[in-house]
Order: sequence, then C-alpha cells, then structure tokens
Amino acid sequence: MTEPAPSDDLLDALIIGTGVAGILQLHRLREQGRTVLAVDAAPGVGGTWNWNRYPGARVDSESYTYGYYFSEELLADWTWTEHFCSQPENEAYLNHVVDRFGLREHIRLRTAVTAATYDDGTDTWTVRFDDGTHRRARFVITAVGILSAPQYPAAPGREDFQGVSAHTARWPHEPVEVEGRRVGVIGTGSSGVQLITAIADRVGELTVFQRTPNWCPPLNNGPLTAADMTDLRGRYQEIWAACQALGSVYAAPAHPASDLSPAQRRTFFEDLLDSKRGLASLYANFVEVMVDPGLNREFAAVLADRIRARVDDPAVAERLVPRHHFGVKRPPLETGYYEVYNRDNVTLVDLLEEPIERITRTGVRTAAQDYDLDVLVYATGFDAVTGSFDRIDITGARGVSHRDVWKAGALTHVGVATPGFPNLLYVGGPQSLVGNIPRVVEHQVEFVSELVGRALDDGVRRVEVTQEAAQAWTDHVEEVVDTTLYRTGQSWMYGSNTPGKARAFGLYAGGLRAYVDRLNGIRADGYTGFVLSTS
Repeated sequence: MTEPAPSDDLLDALIIGTGVAGILQLHRLREQGRTVLAVDAAPGVGGTWNWNRYPGARVDSESYTYGYYFSEELLADWTWTEHFCSQPENEAYLNHVVDRFGLREHIRLRTAVTAATYDDGTDTWTVRFDDGTHRRARFVITAVGILSAPQYPAAPGREDFQGVSAHTARWPHEPVEVEGRRVGVIGTGSSGVQLITAIADRVGELTVFQRTPNWCPPLNNGPLTAADMTDLRGRYQEIWAACQALGSVYAAPAHPASDLSPAQRRTFFEDLLDSKRGLASLYANFVEVMVDPGLNREFAAVLADRIRARVDDPAVAERLVPRHHFGVKRPPLETGYYEVYNRDNVTLVDLLEEPIERITRTGVRTAAQDYDLDVLVYATGFDAVTGSFDRIDITGARGVSHRDVWKAGALTHVGVATPGFPNLLYVGGPQSLVGNIPRVVEHQVEFVSELVGRALDDGVRRVEVTQEAAQAWTDHVEEVVDTTLYRTGQSWMYGSNTPGKARAFGLYAGGLRAYVDRLNGIRADGYTGFVLSTS
C-alpha cells in the first residue's frame, strides 16, 4: 500500500470509515480530483463486512440490490452466487471495487481516529489517530456506520472467563473452534439468529441466552444461476428504480388491507412469507401493518402460529414468541432457526425468567444456576446510531463538544451535518437511513460530493448548518415516526438497548423517496439550511 502523504499536507477531505459508504464517498471525491484519505481501524476494507465475519453472517437485502450502481461495467462483471450473499462474498465484492477503481492507495487501515478538532482560525480540521500521528483536512466526512460500536452485557466478570470469547461484531480473522464444544450465545438479534443456526449442528452443547425474542420471518435464500445473473444484468436499471421507494424491490399492495376479509388477509400473509424473499414481510406487506395495532397483531399471529408448529416443545415455543409489535425491532431473517430448538444439544435460557448475574471463570451464572462453557459469544449488538461518533473526541467551532450536542439524541440537518461543526459532514449516519442502507447512502454521497466540490471550487471556507434547520429536521423525524408503531418499541433504533441513553429515534421513517426529494430540494434551492462562507 502506498504510504500516505506527510502529516503536514492539507487534504481536501478525510473520510472516517471504509465500509459501503466510505468506499463510495472516496471514489466520488477522487473522480473530482480531490486529495482524499480514507482511514479505518479495521485491518481490511468493508466496514461491517470486515468486522462481522462470524459463521452464518450474510446480508438481509438481496445481493443485487445491495451493491453499487454507479458503474455499468461493475454491474456487468460481478457475479453474485446467492440471492443473499454471505459475509465472505460481500467482503470480496467490496475489495474488488476498491481495487478496480484504484482506491487502495488512498486508504490507511489499522488506523483508529481518536479525536477531530476544528480550528476556527484556519477553518480546517486536525484528525488524530491512535498511533500518535495526525492529518489536517478542509473537510471531514464520517462514514462510521450506525451499527458499528459493539457493546457487551452489563453483567460483571467478563474478564474472568477462562474459555474463548468473541463478539459477533469483532469476530477474529482466525477460526473460532466450536466443534464438539460447549458454546454459549448471549443475544438473539440478527447476528445471534444467524450464528446460532450456523453452528447448532457443529457444537457439543449450545446454550442460548435470550432476553427478548424477535419476530423472525423466513429469508427464503437460494442460489443464483448463470441464467439468473443474465436476467438480472438485463434488469439492473429496473431494479434500481424499484428500490427508490423503500430501498427494496418490493412494494406495498396498492389496495388497503380493509379491502380483504380476515380469511383473505390470512392467505395474503401466508403467501407473503412463503413466496417472497428477505424483508418482503415489511416492504411487500400492507402499509397499515406498521400503523394499525390490530392489523399488526393479525400478521404477528400468523408468524406465532408458525413458530408453534415448528418447535416441538410447547413451553420452548412460547418463549420464542415475541410480545412486541412486528417490525418495531428490525426483524432477523431466518433459515431453519426455530428447528434448532428441537435439537437435544440446544438449551434455551429465558433471561426474563433467570437473568444473568455475572460471567464466571467457567461460564455464565444466572439467577437460577451456573452454565459451564468452553466458548462464550456475545451477540449483544451495538451502541447504535450515535455510539461510533461518541467514541471519537470531536470538538467543533468555539470548542463545542459533539458528544454534548448529541447528548439527548442526534441533531442534524437531513442527517448530513450538525450546527456548530463546520466542514463536518456525515454519510450513512443518523436521522436519514431507512431500509436498504446502500440505496440511501448513494444519494447522500452525491449530495455531499457536490457540496464539497462546490465549496472547494468556489473558495468557500466554511460549510455549516443553522440551528433552525437542524431542529426542524429533528422535529420532522420525530413527527413522522410518531405516526407509526415504531413509537411503541424498545429497540436500538431508539437507543433502548444502551443503558442511560436518551430515547430518540435514530433513523428516518418517512421512506427513501421522501428523503431523496428533501435532499434534491435543498440542493436546488442553493443548499437551504446551510451557510457557505468565503471569509
């Protein structure tokens, strides 16, 4: 890898993160001829798809809707092997993109950002790294992700465990041996569901520690043949256009649920789960499912009946049936997950009945008993949305702290910038994402790239947003979500999984089309809500 330029050279932009968003942002600014450096704490590019390499990890949006669409040649020369690609395939794809477009020489890996400080006198940022070095840049663009700051259970004793332990979001590059061993998994969110399914038939004993069961619709994955890829390549623009409403190839029915009888709706729900793939349970479902509690319960009842039919022990089945509305927690997608609990070597521990008291030298102690383990896996999720930002000491104009400004939740103008932090822009950050993240990010990257390009070309020294614009967008985010059942949920989308965190919705529930329309309107009006200063 080419060594980065000396630390006293002023960059046009420094990008934090080399996942899906960071790679695309780097490519777009390099196309403009800008001097750019992208840094990442990881040993390889890919963001989520470098860190989350546990057995069973895969995308939950169709592979061909999750990739990049900026290059016809890239679309033509890449072959997906499954409808929902695995982590190794997606990591290979992102590395292919980096190398195909000559981006690797502008990337510095194994470099964690510890601080970023804005200089009011020079209108530049100084970004400091964990190795003691630093770089200066006119713009800093974060692409740190909303699910990238792993967190662990609050139970004491984690450092006492004498066996092998790993977090799904920081899975080692070397294999974790589970064959024939006593394995415990804490957490049954998306990563837990995938991992548990992947290893149940390989371990000696598997103990699943579940706090909150999740609604898990079927993934309905399958291989992609050469004929399938030929068909997809001929329809890529059609697929991209279909994704512009919700980020998915699916669309909600044109008619309301009330047009059907209960029996007809039941048939519709059954067909939805059997014949469609992935997150169709959200995106091809009636819009009212996420608004009307009664209809939501109707759909959830179909899922609950399926759980009870697939799990042999009625008591275990009931522990696996959630009590919250479908969709207010992002639903994990499963392939054979519920059958895992029919295996003699699998034990489900309900942490609502017997909470964890501590991690011990030999395993996990609950209020009821000790569970001896050889391997302990934390599938306990993330300090979501704002967590990755809070782990960097970001200081803006006049010494204002980013952590302090976001203490009650993110405050942004269209998820792109925060007042008090000139020349700091976000892609793939809070208050903007919905559905299939790459389909949102591509629009943000275009917006940010044009804004940065205009500023650099026109001699603009400071790009900042007004307090009024940020407050208006934040209020809009809350107003929109309050019209949905999301407001009833306790999930990472609200920060509910992180003790002491203020409750604030971190995504945008208005849909991709509405979000993109807002970005386009701001740009067409000369960047409404932004102040561009030349002195």
